[in-house]
Amino acid sequence: MQWIVPLITLLVGTLAGYAIRKAVGEAKIKSAEAEAKRIVDDAIKAAETKKREILLEARDEAGRLREELEREVRERRQELQRIERRLINKEEALDRRQELFSQKEENLARQERALMEKSKALEALHEQALKELERISGLSRDEARERILGEVRDALKEETARLIRDAEAQARDEAEAKARSIISLAIQRCAADHVAENTVSVVELPNDEMKGRIIGREGRNIRALETLTGVDLIIDDTPEAVILSGFDPIRREVARLALERLVSDGRIHPARIEEMVEKAQKEVEALIKQEGEQAALNLGVHGLHPELIKLLGRLRFRTSYGQNVLKHSIEVAQLAATMAAEIGADVAVAKRAGLLHDIGKAVDHEVEGSHVAIGVNLLRRYRESQDVIRAVEAHHGDVEAQSIEAFLVAAADAISAARPGARRETLEMYLKRLEKLEEIANSFEGVDKSYAIQAGREIRIMVKPERIDDLGAVRLARDIVKKIERDIEYPGQIKVVVIRETRAVSYAK
Repeated sequence: MQWIVPLITLLVGTLAGYAIRKAVGEAKIKSAEAEAKRIVDDAIKAAETKKREILLEARDEAGRLREELEREVRERRQELQRIERRLINKEEALDRRQELFSQKEENLARQERALMEKSKALEALHEQALKELERISGLSRDEARERILGEVRDALKEETARLIRDAEAQARDEAEAKARSIISLAIQRCAADHVAENTVSVVELPNDEMKGRIIGREGRNIRALETLTGVDLIIDDTPEAVILSGFDPIRREVARLALERLVSDGRIHPARIEEMVEKAQKEVEALIKQEGEQAALNLGVHGLHPELIKLLGRLRFRTSYGQNVLKHSIEVAQLAATMAAEIGADVAVAKRAGLLHDIGKAVDHEVEGSHVAIGVNLLRRYRESQDVIRAVEAHHGDVEAQSIEAFLVAAADAISAARPGARRETLEMYLKRLEKLEEIANSFEGVDKSYAIQAGREIRIMVKPERIDDLGAVRLARDIVKKIERDIEYPGQIKVVVIRETRAVSYAK
């Protein structure tokens, strides 16, 4: 019983608590439902208010857009009306213009018909006039045209020939004046001193007793020196001097250096002579190379083959009529380059060809042929350019010049050789050689006249055509060449030109 009472009490309490909590929960639910309903009602009212506001704003915006659209439509309508009025005006103007064109076209058609009628009338008159002219002149239309054209052609030929003649004369005068000016300017810019070279050298001696030591016992010293150098020693009454004579200036220079060293050393015997000659030869070879390099350097000519440099140096000891060939070559290069610059030609080619134009003279005493042919072969062997080779080949007129630079080199060569004091040949010797050439040519049968030109480098022979035919002219040239080679001593070569001319002459009386 004591457990039942508490259990019943607990059960009653639990039921009472549950009832109380249920009542309280239902009250809270009702309160929450009332609050929720109120919130929903407020939200609905607010939404309705917002909806009305939005509808009012939308209605206002639609009204504004409608007004703007209506205004734009009115403006577009007005613009279209203006465009329509302009198009109507243009259409009316085009209609009026088309009407005018139609009227003009009708007028032109009427004028064309009138002109065609007049043209037909004129053609008829023209035909009638031509027939009358043919009847009066006795010539047909084609014959008259040919006669008129012939007269016009003759007149034009005469006028053209006169104009060409006047133009050629004027061009010739201007060219001669310009050429003289260019040549004068080139000579002034390249003025150089000329010293005539001798074929002998003089070695000063300290005393006359040295002559006996040079001769040696039974002449063995002088014989050894002459054998080793190829130079003649002339020991005469000239006080304190020995003369070295020889046409090869390189050998003469070797002999001079060797003899000066022997005299300075005092020991003169065949072994010492051989030693000094060998040293002198090496020194001269070094000097030859130095002279060639210096000449090329001073002129600004680069890329020369080393063998060509040596050959240039050998020209330092080569003379032509007393003129030093290396100095002459340098001057020709300067003259040709100056003239090339004046007329716009290739300065480098002119300068290079001018420096190398006489390169064949360095070995012409060792190789058969003229110095021009030898020089051309040397340049080809050492791969010089064709422009340079052609200029060198034509500088004496052996072949026709094919470039401006070739003409300039030939002109520069003639200027350098003809300058007063450049060559030692006397006027008397020069005239004698020219006279001898003409005398040889005139000695052959059939020769009418002969002229030695180009400073004796060329002779032109006029023959009688009735006595010598074309083949005879060839034989005559060959015979004259053989006689010149046999009877005259001359440097270089001489060109023989035989001219056979036939003329037909008649006189109008």
